[in-house]
Amino acid sequence: MKTIYTKLLFVLCLILFVGCFSYKSTYTFLSSTYKVLTQQKEYIVKVKTSTKTLSIPLEEYLVGVVAGEMPVSFEMEALKAQVVASRTFVLSRNLNVDNTTQSQVYLTDEQMKKNWGKSYKENKEKIKQAVKETSYEVMLYDGKYISALFFSSSNGQTVNCEDYFSGKVSYLKSVDSHWDLTIDPHNQREKTFTKKQLSDIFKIDEVHMNITAYTKSGYVSQIVIGEKTWTGREVREKLGLASSCFEIKLTKNGYTFITKGSGHGVGMSQYGAQAMALENKSYKDILNHYYQNIEIQRID
Repeated sequence: MKTIYTKLLFVLCLILFVGCFSYKSTYTFLSSTYKVLTQQKEYIVKVKTSTKTLSIPLEEYLVGVVAGEMPVSFEMEALKAQVVASRTFVLSRNLNVDNTTQSQVYLTDEQMKKNWGKSYKENKEKIKQAVKETSYEVMLYDGKYISALFFSSSNGQTVNCEDYFSGKVSYLKSVDSHWDLTIDPHNQREKTFTKKQLSDIFKIDEVHMNITAYTKSGYVSQIVIGEKTWTGREVREKLGLASSCFEIKLTKNGYTFITKGSGHGVGMSQYGAQAMALENKSYKDILNHYYQNIEIQRID
């Protein structure tokens, strides 16, 4: 903003020095100059769908993303935290994403109308307010957009980035998220597989499973199935489990996997954000809790 005022002052001094403009033309010129200098840069998001690629202005895109990624019933501060995380996420990927969970789920206006019915207008206005009140705010680390990962809920602790994905990331460290265990109504889930199903999935003759290592956050790090060692992530993805925090029980119907939390567990817990908002924490409090040593700034 200081740069804008400096430019305007320079233009005004130049006009007065030259003295070749009338008051009316000077006012018109300054008005148009201010409009150009203060105009927000336009960011266009390219969203790849199954049939085409959409081009959507960033702030408009965020309305569809928050509608697809977080319950609209959540508190305003939680929604605002999601907006900033989603805005940062898409900018860190150079504004090129798809509309699936591999990037961020994006809902079109038609999908929002279908999902919300009579509440469409009210719900959309609520999300638009969250976008407006965090206008163009992003998270930075060492001057760069962070990879603002987020997920639904944890087992009470988030996960170090290197414990699920590859490589350490300074701002994606395990933090307390104890709220998740009680605020998420579906934090614990069960999924049962027969021995035959597991035998087919893992291509083994005899099903023997033994969890051999956990992360510091209590998620499965390694599990031996048959004679092969798998990561907790690999098993989660092969079996479609809610999370890689699980225990296994042998029952008369087969093997039951009991999971806690939902998602990869890295970054911001959405249910944790909701709980913090209910405790009157601001969206900045939420973001600074789940992403360590980051800066929240407004982009030009």
